[in-house]
Amino acid sequence: MEIKDFCFASDSTPPLSVIVAAKVASLTLPPPTAADSASLPAFVFSNGLKVQGTYVLLRYIGRVAILYGQDPFQSSQIDQWLDYAPVLSVGSEFENACNFIDNYLQSRTFLVEHSLSIADIAIWSGLAGNGLRWESWRKSKKFPNLVRWFNSIFDEYSDALNEVISTYVGKKGSGKPAAAKPKGQQVVSRDNPEKGKASSRLSSSEIDLPDAEIGKVCLRFAPEPSGYLHIGHSKAALLNQYFAQRYKGQMIIRFDDTNPSKESNEFVHNLLKDIEALGIKYETVTHTSDYFPRLMEMAESLIRQGKAYVDDTPREQMQKERMDGIESKCRSNSVEENLKLWKEMIKGSERGLQCCVRGKLDMQDPNKSLRDPVYYRCNPVPHHRIGSKYKIYPTYDFACPFVDSVEGITHALRSSEYHDRNAQYDRIQADMGLRKVHIYEFSRLNMVYTILSKRHLRWFVENGRVDGWDDARFPTVQGIARRGLKIEALVQFILEQGASKNLNLMEWDKLWTINKKIIDPVCPRHTAVIEEQRVPLTLTNGPEQPFVRIIQRHKKYEGAGEKATTYTNRIWIDHADAESISVNEEITLMDWGNAIVKEIEKDQDGKVTHLSGVLHLEGSVKTTKLKLTWLPDTSELVNLTLVDFDYLITKKKVILHLWTLELFVVFLLKRVQLCDSLKLVYSDFSS
Repeated sequence: MEIKDFCFASDSTPPLSVIVAAKVASLTLPPPTAADSASLPAFVFSNGLKVQGTYVLLRYIGRVAILYGQDPFQSSQIDQWLDYAPVLSVGSEFENACNFIDNYLQSRTFLVEHSLSIADIAIWSGLAGNGLRWESWRKSKKFPNLVRWFNSIFDEYSDALNEVISTYVGKKGSGKPAAAKPKGQQVVSRDNPEKGKASSRLSSSEIDLPDAEIGKVCLRFAPEPSGYLHIGHSKAALLNQYFAQRYKGQMIIRFDDTNPSKESNEFVHNLLKDIEALGIKYETVTHTSDYFPRLMEMAESLIRQGKAYVDDTPREQMQKERMDGIESKCRSNSVEENLKLWKEMIKGSERGLQCCVRGKLDMQDPNKSLRDPVYYRCNPVPHHRIGSKYKIYPTYDFACPFVDSVEGITHALRSSEYHDRNAQYDRIQADMGLRKVHIYEFSRLNMVYTILSKRHLRWFVENGRVDGWDDARFPTVQGIARRGLKIEALVQFILEQGASKNLNLMEWDKLWTINKKIIDPVCPRHTAVIEEQRVPLTLTNGPEQPFVRIIQRHKKYEGAGEKATTYTNRIWIDHADAESISVNEEITLMDWGNAIVKEIEKDQDGKVTHLSGVLHLEGSVKTTKLKLTWLPDTSELVNLTLVDFDYLITKKKVILHLWTLELFVVFLLKRVQLCDSLKLVYSDFSS
């Protein structure tokens, strides 16, 4: 029976272990074809029959090529390794998995018995599929046994494996090489998105940057160091990295440190820490403050050209005039008068503190961002990097187009909230006489029951509504990680949103669902019952003397370690479980066996207070309806408090203005407890 077709989803990682196994077994597979995104890898045979699933296909090849063990026991050992292999794709567990396999291979040449099997192929492919991450460990001396084993397989089948790695590792879809552009520069286009495509990690259809050329794209992620990185910033950072990798370009980190009143080295340090946690790779770190001398020169040049002026109009009046399209009385000042006031601003004199520099754009433009925006303001507060050297600081609107251009940025990614200011960005760049930077908009990430403005988040911190920027209820990267979110879940969630410009309000449930899929295969299992609602179960034929067994914390993942479980003739179960049991019902006690409940005692209110029963360990767990967790009645139990965090605010969709924030919080911030505390008894807390 011949394999007629081999297919897998065009936007998924290729089933590397299947392809490697076929190469090693000299089994010819037809050229892979693309399937829809929901499809599993599949073989379609000449008679029309079909099998699907990566490890199903791998086992099929193993049986055909006799790589699936010589007897049922060996096959079962191989199955254990196939169950373990997916752990290598869990970023946070990769190093632990390498350590486990390295120890296992200390006195072994192969994973099962004395010959190559699909267990070796699955683990080898899992390592190779990690690309640069594995290569860095492979060059180190940390896992000598694992590297020896990996290299021996690679050397034995080097020609075949080199071909597979170069074609499929780090790529998605069929891995077919892109068609070459006949003439001219290599440009990614919507008509042929495969041209020059460096990666395809976004779940949405490919979106192209305007006039982007392979190898010449330069992007920047430019946070202001006035708070910690939050989930919205993460989207911007990851999109910049995605496009930099796709176009084989560069990405830099730039701190837009133009407001010393709100910025600090603490924020710089933690922003870099969070960027590293997200796996963001960048060329260098720069600061807008590095360009302060050149920005001052540019501002003075614009004043001399009559494209900017110094204004001493009070701020409130200036705001009203901009809204009404009224020109400032200072707009017609002479260049000499403007330069005189500019020097007062530089000195930070009393007169200078009354002034600001404004661009002379168009006070009648319907787009109010073009109505003579402020370029420079006085601020006597020392800067966190350069101290008190300057008394004037550029605004973001003035500094950003300048620094983007002089740093060689080709494309500035901005969220759609800046849409009305894009025209201002272009106009200021043109007035400066600088190279134009393309702007690409993407939709701002909005989450239900969540504020993502750093100014508003700062209010919660400064007013003691949260414990700090890493509070578990905060949408900061450190906050949600402290709550239990794995960074790879956040990355996957954001990349699934793609680079679309469509605005949407995202539910947190989707993010936590992704997180569960990541941690469930590797997370240790522990047992607890609510102390105030526990019910004793006496087992009349239970062990007279307590005994201890060592069991795995996770039945399908050895890397989770082991725990000691005590078995006694009196145990605790949850009250809710006790209420669901009937007299003479057979139940299953997890990690022990079956028991039959003979008596149920209740108080005058009908509440279950005690159960009596007998162990029936020969009973089948398949026949019982209730599978219950339990704890032994011993003095070793540990009390702990389980904290269930709620949202900080109660309104699902929040639209805020800074001046209404405090009123908003008075009405919406919960005055009740922000978490439910349950006192628990816990058997293996120390582990």
